[in-house]
Amino acid sequence: MSFKASLLHFIVMSALAFPAFAAAAQDTGSRGGAIELVGFGDSLMAGYQLAPSESYTAQLEMALKEKGHNVTVTNAGVSGDTTAGGLSRIDWSVPDGTDGVILELGANDALRGISPEQSEKNLDAMLSRLKERNIPVLLVGMLAPPNMGGDYAERFNPIYQRLAEKYGVPLYPFFLDGVATVEGMQLEDGMHPNAKGVAVMVEKTLPSVERFLGAIGAKEK
Repeated sequence: MSFKASLLHFIVMSALAFPAFAAAAQDTGSRGGAIELVGFGDSLMAGYQLAPSESYTAQLEMALKEKGHNVTVTNAGVSGDTTAGGLSRIDWSVPDGTDGVILELGANDALRGISPEQSEKNLDAMLSRLKERNIPVLLVGMLAPPNMGGDYAERFNPIYQRLAEKYGVPLYPFFLDGVATVEGMQLEDGMHPNAKGVAVMVEKTLPSVERFLGAIGAKEK
């Protein structure tokens, strides 16, 4: 028996003897490897002033792998990005073959007092483009800072819920939940999360991300 024939015989016999081996091989072939997520956002996603391993995407990928998920989370965060900036780059920042996008933008719009109506229009356009490409989205919300006043908050804060309902995408309401205004969770600027704060963000968003992965898997079957 030739080496090639012997190798083929071994693979076939291994698959017959160990069904899990065959199932794993079939899954890898159909999925093409890990689920590819892209974290698309601003400095909160990028990991402003943090080591690459401390960013949200890096800590999230590690947490998901620890729970048994075969997944990679690419960091497509750009510090200082607004919804307008995100819209201008979303087509090339989210490559073909992406299985899902965690979309987080709007904090800088609120800090700069950009019209909430314009922010919603930009986010709407991003969701529309991703939908056209058949890429699932987990939308991550933001709240307007208190110094912007009640009127601004009333116009800004409902944006994410409206868009989630319009496009039928899951929503995590507030990315900085458990971190904003909590002592010891921010950098010296009092705005951006430190590594400990990011860990809290990962812990709190993890159930939503796991449900998102489940929806992606169900869609691809």
